Amino acid sequence: MSQVICPAPGELPPLCEREALRYAACRQPDEQTLSLLRDCWQEAEPVLRPQVCWLQLPVTTTEDLCDLGIFQLPSRKLAAHLAGCQQVVLLGATVGVELDRLIARNSRLSPARALLLQAIGTERVEALCDWFCAHYETEHNCSLTARFSPGYGDLPLESQQKIFPVLDCSRKIGLTLNGSLLMSPSKSVTALAGLTDQPPIIKRSKCADCSLITCSFRR
Repeated sequence: MSQVICPAPGELPPLCEREALRYAACRQPDEQTLSLLRDCWQEAEPVLRPQVCWLQLPVTTTEDLCDLGIFQLPSRKLAAHLAGCQQVVLLGATVGVELDRLIARNSRLSPARALLLQAIGTERVEALCDWFCAHYETEHNCSLTARFSPGYGDLPLESQQKIFPVLDCSRKIGLTLNGSLLMSPSKSVTALAGLTDQPPIIKRSKCADCSLITCSFRR
């Protein structure tokens, strides 16, 4: 049965403006853009409701398959990513539906503001996942690999249909999946991270392993 954890007020790191602007595809912001971003953050911060549900499962890997006992995931890249791990942490994270409503309201009034709110949401859910992984490592005296999400590499997006029931995302944190495999709230993530009792490893950016070198979000 999955467990739920929420960061206490102030536990998440401050908004990383550089990351938020990267998600907004704004590499060289002017003062007006920075001012708008900060204004959007003042509006968004009070409505965020960060939550994570998680479950630790055993995992065995072959060349192109990951077997988590209760379901299997076909993916050569994920199998390589989890090679040597006997356990995996499966997680679902969200910053809540109120941000979606805020984005929707601003979409009708100011597309630029809505874009920055979208970027803030993406930065916040990634920060939430980073916080959870660091918290998990401390609590369990272990190290986790970098996160790997459905839709990344060769892991099919349809993998969400296996992950959601196991985590019981809808009941635990209000995170749902529709028939088009879109998550609601939209600023949400599901991921897997391999668990090891080895010393902390260096976690590379996913961009370092991605072959899409023309991606506008690439670090």
